Amino acid sequence: MRGASGRVWRRASLVVIMAGVIATMSHVAWGLDTQDITVEWTESGKKLAMERVANWKTKGEMIVVPAGEFLMGSDKKTDRLAYRGEIPQRRVYLDAFAIDKYEVTNLHYLKFILATGRNPQLDWRYDGGNFQEAMAHHPIMHVTWHDADAYCKWAGQRLPTEAEWEKAARGEDGRMNPWGSQSAGLSRANFGRTGLSGPVRDRPERSLMYPPIIAVDKYENSVSPYGLYQTMGNVAEWVSDWYDQGYYKTAPDRNPQGPATGTQKAFRGGGWMDSTTTMRVAMRNGTDPNTKINWLGFRCAKSVTEEPSSVRTSQVHYVTSSVESAR
Repeated sequence: MRGASGRVWRRASLVVIMAGVIATMSHVAWGLDTQDITVEWTESGKKLAMERVANWKTKGEMIVVPAGEFLMGSDKKTDRLAYRGEIPQRRVYLDAFAIDKYEVTNLHYLKFILATGRNPQLDWRYDGGNFQEAMAHHPIMHVTWHDADAYCKWAGQRLPTEAEWEKAARGEDGRMNPWGSQSAGLSRANFGRTGLSGPVRDRPERSLMYPPIIAVDKYENSVSPYGLYQTMGNVAEWVSDWYDQGYYKTAPDRNPQGPATGTQKAFRGGGWMDSTTTMRVAMRNGTDPNTKINWLGFRCAKSVTEEPSSVRTSQVHYVTSSVESAR
């Protein structure tokens, strides 16, 4: 009896110790992903940043999506994973617009920060306020909706509407993913290797279960019918609309702009922390516009006329139709 009692006591003690260790690690992990950290330039760091902006080339192409209808939203009959906010599926007409081929990168955003006198980003903690060289073409993260909106306006552009983002990402035919109706796999998108979600996705140990962030021009086998990269995976993307789960039920079928007011801003596209069930191009969500987090970035758009000459940049590609571009 004494031996059995001793074993029970040792096991109980071990459980208490392990619980304490886990609790301590949890507090440390949460502390490593706070939005309250401020990174400041050093003199040498700012000099290095200005040299990078002067000498490094950005990935700055835009693609024109022509005016016309597309199939927006989801139908439970063809997509069993469809959420309530994606229903009903309907045809929507959009005027022509241009949209970034790639998500806005750290290097893009560095130019904006230097031009507007802002502090470095939360995760730029190298060489006096800089990002590591390998991160130059990674998507920008830790930006609020207001940051994204300010960047696009500074660049002479704007955030895309939900409708514009969805048409550019899936084309005209209502496909579930940019490449078709096949489910996302690790060979097509940068997303979580498990079905886990919640707080663990923001902790340092996420690297054991989730992939690292990658450059915005990867996964050539999963571009959208119009040629956009990574509308699925890597980071999710802010769009201009206020978010309302029931908006599709009353939304206009011509150039919808989202609700007039709200408390959350919409974001689209799955990020690195998403699992297969949420890696769908029609998936909708929203959050507080002041949110800064390490799985949410953006790309910009602008209004254009039908003629490619109307877009004043040599880096805009004109696409005649999503059907032709998919061939």
